[in-house]
Amino acid sequence: MTIVHGTWEPRPAARWEDGFLSGNGHHGALLFGDPDDERVVVTHHTLVRPNGAEHARPPRLAAELPALQDQLLAGELHAAEGFTDGRELQWVQPFHPAFQVRLRRPTPADPDDYRRSVDFTTGVAAADGEDCSSRVFVSRADDVIVQRVTAPGLDISLDHKLPGAPHDLAVGHGAVLTSEGALLTLRARYPGSDRAYTGVTLVVVTGGRTTLTPPGLKVTGAESVLLLTRVLRHTGEPDALAEARALGDLLPDGDEDPYTHLLARHTPLHRTAYERVTLDLDADPAERALPGSELLEKHPGSPALLERLFAAGRYHLLSASGLYPPRLTGLWTGDWDTAWAGAFTNDANVNLQTASAAAAALPEVTEALASLIHGQLDDWRENARSVFGARGVMAPAHTDGESGLTYHFSREYPLHLWTAGADWLLKPLVDHDETRGEQDPRTAHALAELALFYEDFLTRVDADGHLVVVPSYSPENRPANASWGAINAAMDLSAARHALLAAAEYHPERAEDWRALADRLPPHRINFDGALAEWAWPGLDDTYDHRHLSHLYGVWPLDEINPYDTPGLAAAVHRALELRGAENDSAHGHLHHALVAARLRDGERVAHALGQVLKGDFFHASLMSAHYPNRDVYNADAAHTLPAVLVEMLVQSTPDRLVLMPAVPAAYPTGRLHGIRTRFGAVIDLMWTPTCAKAMIRPSRTQRIELRTSSGAEPLDLVAGEDHVLTLRAW
Repeated sequence: MTIVHGTWEPRPAARWEDGFLSGNGHHGALLFGDPDDERVVVTHHTLVRPNGAEHARPPRLAAELPALQDQLLAGELHAAEGFTDGRELQWVQPFHPAFQVRLRRPTPADPDDYRRSVDFTTGVAAADGEDCSSRVFVSRADDVIVQRVTAPGLDISLDHKLPGAPHDLAVGHGAVLTSEGALLTLRARYPGSDRAYTGVTLVVVTGGRTTLTPPGLKVTGAESVLLLTRVLRHTGEPDALAEARALGDLLPDGDEDPYTHLLARHTPLHRTAYERVTLDLDADPAERALPGSELLEKHPGSPALLERLFAAGRYHLLSASGLYPPRLTGLWTGDWDTAWAGAFTNDANVNLQTASAAAAALPEVTEALASLIHGQLDDWRENARSVFGARGVMAPAHTDGESGLTYHFSREYPLHLWTAGADWLLKPLVDHDETRGEQDPRTAHALAELALFYEDFLTRVDADGHLVVVPSYSPENRPANASWGAINAAMDLSAARHALLAAAEYHPERAEDWRALADRLPPHRINFDGALAEWAWPGLDDTYDHRHLSHLYGVWPLDEINPYDTPGLAAAVHRALELRGAENDSAHGHLHHALVAARLRDGERVAHALGQVLKGDFFHASLMSAHYPNRDVYNADAAHTLPAVLVEMLVQSTPDRLVLMPAVPAAYPTGRLHGIRTRFGAVIDLMWTPTCAKAMIRPSRTQRIELRTSSGAEPLDLVAGEDHVLTLRAW
């Protein structure tokens, strides 16, 4: 049997990091698949532990800004270290799991007849033994975790005792019989807080006998057991019985199987999104049939592994996106001590994870990102006022989802000085509008507010009359001869220019003013090594060994620098890539490197960066990834970003340009990529062999674009509704 749209393992997960995942962008489920002691860890995007950050505000520094600008412009290169209100570093509220649904069997199962799997097309995670089975999915239709279990007997409970759980977490359990079924509840109140959450599981038993054994229940002789689980975040007392009735209302009338009914409601919503884009690299069928862990260990870099990671990446990205986009850990964790608070980290991680949303046809991901942004605009306004005394908006570098205020910063990470975040977060929304040919008024509004920020902030000029971005910060690096807060970081220049020009496109009534402001920004600088300088201000020296590539923002995700329109700057970017070190081997650094290399048509460099991740033991058996090599620190960056890299090496687009096969590594000479969306309003199906490539273009808009291939450039006229087939004899 070949496996493309799923993965499997021959044994249960021994670590939560290896558990198979399901989610609907609100609730998440992590399945261990142990037939004797099944555990399903339940998560929810809103679950963050109060740690004082819920009361934190941005620093009020606007009155001190002119003096800081004077000092930096006068050459006091460490002046920004004092631009603070003296507070200690405050992390955002950390993301955490809710509890685990635990099902113990009194009689051990046969360990030799076992398989656990996850089906990417349905979101069903499964475990099957000789006389038992478990199926779990998280419904997009009904926002509920659905689990069906068959086993001779079960002890069922809700267990909060997960790694790192606070010892003083106030926990209460309940177990009652209702007309809908047995109801299990777990209420947890955070230490020193009035905030709490409640888990509610309705247990519906077919046949057999149910006995309450508080805090759980015992089931014997049942044909099957259905569990419906939700999590509620609250401050008051929830009505558990009302929640039980609400869960009971999801069950069908009559004799229809409830699991089949609920799965049928969910599947079209999930499957339609997942199947919009597929990748086939003509992998060996025998390798496709292997368990994921064996593929990772014995076939790193193989077409079969890359196919499966592409499919898993899209699956996990879709499953983690709904209420919010993915966190550092996606939507899942089995440990309360999540690295970096499991935050939404906006200075690379969220941005990389959502990079494929427009091209890989996942508007659900874009909408989740938009939900996070638009829900925090009031906080972004307060950031701009408090730190810079400006109108408009300024995004934080870290957020827990509840607050968009800037309060996480320190001397080494002066994230309150970073002004490029809002543009980077809004860029995927602009891309999405371009793919569909319609401007979202919410995006238009946010861009207008960002342009207002730059109107107020960009007031200083240099000796040549160019505007100066001061203070300026390049995440998370510093000049070799200066402090972190500096002047004219390349990313800040590119972001300001892009934000103003994008706002002009959405607001023709202000276009002339905003384009004129963008034109006054200084050009990028090429340093003594021939590389694009990370700071355009003269005298600031580069620090090359760093995981972030913030200064290359103009290449990716922007189109400001490219080999066609700005070949000189593109060459300087290529030199910057050559000089850039990997620092601590963070997965996001390697894949960011690959994305920039793909834009520069450097397939060898793309292959090398991919190889660092594929051969560096970055993926768990779940096909969720780690932040560092050797599966160190559970983190979704690699899993969610890898599909974007594979798309970019095959198809790139702007509103008026199509680039085909720009950076395909030699290891993948044959394949098919189906369903890619372009920013000029067409869908592309691509197939290639070592000697030929064919692209089917299905445009929704009539226009002339530029086609770029290895042979050069030519105009391409597209007519809405008329398919266009291109054949490339060499690529």
